[in-house]
Amino acid sequence: MSRRLLVVDDESGVRAALRQLLEFEGYEVRVASSGAEALATYEAWKPELVFMDVKMTGMDGLETLKRLRGRDPSAIVVMISGHATIQNAVEATQLGAYDILEKPLDTDRILVTLRNAIGRIELAQENQRLKATIESRYEIVGRSSTIRAVIEKIDELIARAIHRQSPRSAKRFVEVNCAAIPGELIESELFGHMKGSFTGAGADRAGKFEQADGGTLFLDEIGDMSLAAQAKVLRVLQDGEVTRIGGQKPTRVDVRVLAATNKTLEDEIAAGRFREDLYYRLNVVPIHVPALRERREDIPQLIVHFLQQFTTLDGAPSRGMEHAAAERLVHHGWPGNVRELRNTIERLLILSSGPSITASDAERLVGARTGASGGIGALEQCKTYEEFKDAAEKLFLQARLREHDWNVAETARAIDMPRSNLYNKIERHGLTRDHA
Repeated sequence: MSRRLLVVDDESGVRAALRQLLEFEGYEVRVASSGAEALATYEAWKPELVFMDVKMTGMDGLETLKRLRGRDPSAIVVMISGHATIQNAVEATQLGAYDILEKPLDTDRILVTLRNAIGRIELAQENQRLKATIESRYEIVGRSSTIRAVIEKIDELIARAIHRQSPRSAKRFVEVNCAAIPGELIESELFGHMKGSFTGAGADRAGKFEQADGGTLFLDEIGDMSLAAQAKVLRVLQDGEVTRIGGQKPTRVDVRVLAATNKTLEDEIAAGRFREDLYYRLNVVPIHVPALRERREDIPQLIVHFLQQFTTLDGAPSRGMEHAAAERLVHHGWPGNVRELRNTIERLLILSSGPSITASDAERLVGARTGASGGIGALEQCKTYEEFKDAAEKLFLQARLREHDWNVAETARAIDMPRSNLYNKIERHGLTRDHA
């Protein structure tokens, strides 16, 4: 579809010449002979770029530009002047003009200006498309009452936060996965360090709190954070100051903190693994995200969402899913969560060969997780207690590895097992991603 251009000039010869040039270049062109006609045409036709004379009888070009930009701040307007002065250029620029051209008009200059302006339009459209693409990857999908309640609560919080502290939305959003960072490095990651403060500290480094100053810090899996780091986080939240490891001078920080965990922190507090004072400091507005198995009515919608995401955004082969296959996924146990379902859809798209994902495709993938090779049924078949323990351990490890997307370090930390032990057990049981 060709770009729409509007030419505004009270001289018929200029209007005709510009229209002929621009239509020859493949653009769709309309003309207006006055400022009032230009405003009406712009409102009804929504051109993507306007060429407009500065000096016109009645409402002049600068006044028309002012009114046009008042109605549409994104309007791209190139001004034309028979005797452009510095004052004209400054005033037009202050009113939001993209550029100013002098008469007599030079064809090459017009086309260069036009190409640059169209490039700007295309860049803005591409940015908008990419933003929509990125946001779709993190969209919350579901119709169940539990997930809608979560969405409503999040929407309320976001609205209030932006209303109260709108400058913060322009600042950084910094994320830290506390489970994925070794315990000995978490403090350096959060609070930063000074050069030489420990082995490997080759330069001064700002921590995540400093990086998020003025913005938001998201502490994911905070239940896996060490007690020493918890104490320092609490101190930062109370005092609004952070001191780097090896440093002497505290730095003021203004950070909004969001935290998430898949653990029951009340149990962690009772076991002495999480500080109660930090829990109450963080637990101002709690949001419980229900497990997937608690909202099975959302699974069909999630399936459609992930199928579209993988085929549209990631270039996966386009396939539908038979109703029976979707039903099989709906009734699966889902020991993991939405990430497990997403991984399953991706693997079904890759491994299925037909035009649609069938029930047998789904059964081969999710059935293997709960069938005789490694599910609850396998435990019932055990003849001895040792066999039962071995099968139960295998089933447990499969579920935890799948829950943490096969991140061995994260899984080991979550189940409180040395990483080397977990690697040994994975090898002994012959576990691979195919089992997950």
